[in-house]
Order: sequence, then C-alpha cells, then structure tokens
Amino acid sequence: MSQSPNLFDLTGKVAIVTGASRGIGAAIAVALANAGARVVLASRKQEGLDAVAAEISAAGGQALAIAAHTGDQAAVARLVAQTADAFGGVDILVNNAATNPHFGPILTADESLWDKTLDVNVKGYFRMAQACAPYMAAQGGGKIINLASVAGLAPQPGMGVYCVTKAAVIMLTEVLAAELAAQNIQVNAVAPGFVKTKFSAAIWSNPAINDATLAAIPQQRMAAPEEIAGTVLFLASAASSFTTGATLVVDGGQMVGGPLFKVMSG
Repeated sequence: MSQSPNLFDLTGKVAIVTGASRGIGAAIAVALANAGARVVLASRKQEGLDAVAAEISAAGGQALAIAAHTGDQAAVARLVAQTADAFGGVDILVNNAATNPHFGPILTADESLWDKTLDVNVKGYFRMAQACAPYMAAQGGGKIINLASVAGLAPQPGMGVYCVTKAAVIMLTEVLAAELAAQNIQVNAVAPGFVKTKFSAAIWSNPAINDATLAAIPQQRMAAPEEIAGTVLFLASAASSFTTGATLVVDGGQMVGGPLFKVMSG
C-alpha cells in the first residue's frame, strides 16, 4: 500500500493571519509557516509583526509583515491586495484579531465600547472574509478560520460584550460556510477556552480570579497559545476538506465539566 500524503502539508499555500504580533495569532502564524505556508502577518503595530516574521524566517519559512487595522475597510483592502501582489493569491484566512475593552456587567458598557468591540471582533472578520473570498474562489477554493471563544457559547463573568461578539462570530462562520460551500471554501471556527496570553492577563494576574477560573477547567490549567494552533492547522489543511460550518472547542474540558461536575464526581 502506498504511503498517504501528508494531509497537513501547506506547501504552496498563502495564509493571512490577523492579530499575528503576539499570543495565539503569533503561534498560529508560526505553525502554518512550519507546515509550509507563506504567511502574511497582520496587526496594528509593525514592530511586533517584524519580530514574529523574523522568527519564521530564521526557521526557514516565508513571512511578510503588514501593519493593518481590520476595523478600517481601506486598510483591509490594501492588506489583501498586497498579499496577492506578493504571493499571487490567498488560500487561507485566519481571523484572529480581537479586542475586549470592557470588563464588568454588560449594562455598564458605554456604547462606544460596544461599537469598538463589534467593529473589530465581528465586522473586522466580515471585512477580511469579503476581501479574501474572491481570490479563493478564483483559484478553486480556500479556507477561512475564525477565532471564536467559549465566551460565545456560554456567558462569562464580566465579559458580556465580548461574549455577544463571539457568539456573532460563530453565526457568521455558519452563514459564510453555507454561502461559500459551492465555491469550495470551507469556513470554520475555533472556540478556545482560557489561554495564557497578554490578552487574558486581567484573569491570570489576579490570584482570586485565576483560582476560580482554573477550578472551572477540568484540566486545571490554561492553554498555551501553541495548543490552539494545532486545531487551526487542521482547519487550514486538506485534512478538513469535508468540514465546514463547524466550531471546534479547545478548552481543557471547561464546557463539559466545571466545578459542580468535579464535586459530584469526586
């Protein structure tokens, strides 16, 4: 029997990763580059992107760093056009850029914070998909992976606005999956649980909140960013060619067994 090809090989593919200057985005970009993709790194600040691009280049990969704010439609258009000019097209889009400027009861959120969170977390994903989908369709297909969150599946204390936007990301994923399936574009989401990054510092840097958070996770720890990247690699590769409209939860068991389950089973 002949050996099966590597379903996770991305050689020749072009990927855009937003929010790629640190944390989960940087880990995803490195993983895709290690699998052979040429990766375009996008975020608001050039300096952080350059550091990740240098890491990828040092490991023998190809990376292009482009500062772009996904809340700006013109910046999104430039980012995708520059990607196509540099590498000839777009095969993979990873929508990872996100913001969470409000922490507290949802009714205390100012409308300006709603606008900012929706613009980046939801409309930013839409803008990127809208700009990339024509390139994917023209070359016979593609992959769009949206970073959602367990916060889009169940309310999280103090994160109401963020929860609403991540629930919207899951529905946006499903709508795009249905509408783009005929063009061989698979659209899926990843819903991480708590990941130890600068983005989640308000949680893990507070001992009381951190202890309560870990108690809700059966594995009793937060994930490292690299533990999210493997799921994204699956969704970016040929291994997921019949997977679309799915939300894959990567949460250490949080959604299936929190403190009550622990007490009753212990």
